[in-house]
Amino acid sequence: MTRASAGVVFAVALTAGLALRGTRLADRPMHHDEANQAIKFGDLLERGDYRYDYRDHHGPSLYYLTLPSAWLQGHRTLASVDETTLRRVPVAFGTATILLLALLSRAIGRAGAAAAAMLMAVSPAMVFYSRMFIQEALFACFTLAFVIAVGRVACGGSRRWWIAAGAAAGLCIATKETSVIVLPAAIAAGAIAWWSLGRERRPSAFVGSSWRGAAGAGVATAIVVAAAFYSSFFTTPSGILEPFRGAGTYLARGIEPANHAHPWHYYLRLLAYHSSGGVTWTEGLVLALAIFGVAHGWRGAGPERSDAGPERPGLHAFWTRYLAGDVAIAGAIFSILPYKTPWNVLPFYVVGLALAGAGAAALVAYARPRGVRAVVAGALALATCQLGWQAWRAAITYAADPRNPYAYAQTVPDAVRMAARIRDLASLDPHGTAMQVSVIASPYEQWPLPWYLRSLPNVGYWTSTGDAVALRAPVIVASLEDTPALDAALGDRYVSEFYGLRPDVLQALYVERGLWDRFLAQVK
Repeated sequence: MTRASAGVVFAVALTAGLALRGTRLADRPMHHDEANQAIKFGDLLERGDYRYDYRDHHGPSLYYLTLPSAWLQGHRTLASVDETTLRRVPVAFGTATILLLALLSRAIGRAGAAAAAMLMAVSPAMVFYSRMFIQEALFACFTLAFVIAVGRVACGGSRRWWIAAGAAAGLCIATKETSVIVLPAAIAAGAIAWWSLGRERRPSAFVGSSWRGAAGAGVATAIVVAAAFYSSFFTTPSGILEPFRGAGTYLARGIEPANHAHPWHYYLRLLAYHSSGGVTWTEGLVLALAIFGVAHGWRGAGPERSDAGPERPGLHAFWTRYLAGDVAIAGAIFSILPYKTPWNVLPFYVVGLALAGAGAAALVAYARPRGVRAVVAGALALATCQLGWQAWRAAITYAADPRNPYAYAQTVPDAVRMAARIRDLASLDPHGTAMQVSVIASPYEQWPLPWYLRSLPNVGYWTSTGDAVALRAPVIVASLEDTPALDAALGDRYVSEFYGLRPDVLQALYVERGLWDRFLAQVK
């Protein structure tokens, strides 16, 4: 594939990827994790305040990298920020991840890199989580950047690749605690792949005495980047030590999860095949192409010479073994840990998509004669379009539907309607937006209400019905398990209605009768 034709494919992939990721961003209700991140971002936006919470929230990169998006829109308060402003940040990094694949042109060939870009652009998993205000799209981008930089270092890359690896590692550390899995996995995979080729076929890495200085520069870069974020850009030096306090929290969560425990094959089934309520999902095409790419390139069957440039012994075999090893090691660790959420598939799936691109290019190159090659290429193009159709279903049509396997514990539209009802009631209360609202529920059932009620300053949160202050509010939101106690305490002074929060989770909305009568009169 010529450079020009590869450029065209990349342009199409970027256009398709951006369209799927950036369309109708505000439609899907805020997931409770998104709302949690948004409130944390609000502290930074309004007061310049960031403190790492080692019990939750993950690293600071998402919040700091969201500031430009908010500032450019003229937002200075959380109440003025909307879903689109927040979600544009993961959209940008999800699209940038597609562009990173161009750096693999020498490793898997221009055709392989271009095919990988198309697959990544339309992957339902990559699209869906690039539209959520959580750390995953950023983490996948930084992980792929680290994997590429480590591979270039192993192939004799210059000092700048050491520094690039350090910067990517620092960003990974500043984004998610699972960097302790993905960073060592990439290094181990690179070392194993390099040594497995034997002395005569190894790429020329780690030669000369200067590599120690380059390695030191890379490590120093990683430390400086991570420390800058955790210390609020060195304004709070003690923050540098905070991530170490979170190690025990996330280790315990991964080994003995109170929630989100799934079998070892959870990620494999998520990608291979899922069917619910008559709706079927599969990214089996990517898995099959990745397996073919590994089988094709394991012994060094590489891309055409025009793609790879002057051949070095074992170069393509190294990259195939390296990328496959990274997927295998990181994927195995994530699969062994009982704690699983579907977005945790991204750090190793993003590398698997590169292998799938190599497999697609190899499959087309194997086809003979030219007519058969055209048929194979056309079939792959149609299959890629089918992935894009699934991505559209995941992102738009079934964005909040429990039949969508990527919509994990997703807030349902009914919760948005309940929040809108509360805001309407506030407009009729004598105190206006200063009306007291009491939310009585477990912490898990309180979210994402802090996001949707962010314009009301007097919203209080309780975990039980025992506080008399909570029961004096004209509007009360409660979990179902608290309704018997509230019915007894409130009597006929309140009317109630019920709303869904998440699949199989209902909440009760209690409204003081006088306020309810005013609301009904306005509606009529």
